[in-house]
Amino acid sequence: MMSSSDMSSSYSGPHGPPLPPLSPALGLGFNKSAFTLEELTACTNGFSQVNLLGQGGFGYVHKGVLPNGKEVAVKQLKSGSGQGEREFQAEVDTISRVHHRHLVSLVGYCIAGSQRMLVYDFVPNKTLEYHLHEKGLLVMEWSTRLKIALGSAKGLAYLHEDCHPRIIHRDIKSSNILLDYKFEALVADFGLAKLSSDNYTHISTRVMGTFGYLAPEYASSGKLTEKSDVFSYGVVLLELITGRRPVDNNHTFMDDSLVDWARPILSRALADGDYDQLVDPRLNGNYDPMEMARMIACAAASVRHSAKKRPKMSQIVRALEGDVSLEDLNEGMRPGQSMLFSSASDYDSGSYNAKMKRIRKMALPSLEYGDEYGGIMDEYGHHHSISSSDGIFFDELNPIGNQKHRTYSPL
Repeated sequence: MMSSSDMSSSYSGPHGPPLPPLSPALGLGFNKSAFTLEELTACTNGFSQVNLLGQGGFGYVHKGVLPNGKEVAVKQLKSGSGQGEREFQAEVDTISRVHHRHLVSLVGYCIAGSQRMLVYDFVPNKTLEYHLHEKGLLVMEWSTRLKIALGSAKGLAYLHEDCHPRIIHRDIKSSNILLDYKFEALVADFGLAKLSSDNYTHISTRVMGTFGYLAPEYASSGKLTEKSDVFSYGVVLLELITGRRPVDNNHTFMDDSLVDWARPILSRALADGDYDQLVDPRLNGNYDPMEMARMIACAAASVRHSAKKRPKMSQIVRALEGDVSLEDLNEGMRPGQSMLFSSASDYDSGSYNAKMKRIRKMALPSLEYGDEYGGIMDEYGHHHSISSSDGIFFDELNPIGNQKHRTYSPL
């Protein structure tokens, strides 16, 4: 266990000279503070089950209250990543400089032995996934859906285009879009996402993400770009439009993913202006047709099979706001025309379907535990590690993280 004095003094990284001293947690709650394990244990009541907010590929998240009354969310990163203090502190330093009204703010962090924790502002009104899909809730109005789509797009555009280095999220999904009481969207979980230098066109990395949201080129090659996030964001737009989950566990509506089900319907809707088959029936037609056309066009462009032909997030923001024509979003063609008359390779998702089906079938029987820095989350919230290129690996781990066995299959 690391004391306050241990954390604030100089120490040696795994390689190279001693690292600079960490900032003390002055008064608890100052931005970008270095917290001790004891402080975070106390504020979360011992990381109690009562304070558990959720869990994901990175680890568990608990609600905490600092001595000054500030509410925070404390994320415990799963151990075993091999990430050293120098790398972790460098990434925290970068993320600490990220400030945007549609991004959850980082308050501080903790390094205690092999443990790594991130401390975020607490956002009180749960997630988009909860409000859109939880049974028994009021139906989310169209104006609220558009507000959430626009806010999350602005947050992503900031990460992709205004941060230096650029930040690629890697796990955009409705459960990572938090909502305040005014239903303003705040993108969460971008902490320790991949940082991208402007000198590189892509990052080669182990694949991580969630079933139904993974971009096809990222799942098959491990080559990560901002356009991988754009694809995942497009799936979120489809959720907002249709009210349906990315993967339908009960096969009530779809035999496949939401993207596969929606693609031909998107094409027809954009061509003839008839949205009835696509739009969430719970809206009862209560939406603005022009706003719906914009969101449908953005969704269709975002989930294109060709990453290069997907728009930038800043283009999506302007399209949702009505500041650019939908022809501009679709490379000068009428909405629908670009999907109807593009080359087959651009929109033919056959190879994508085959690969994702294979990944899904292999992963579902696996256990819950995986390497948090490379893996995919299935629709049941279970995590499975995967590496790509010419095949996929699934590591099945027991609850204490000891590897049981590894399964490989070519794609």
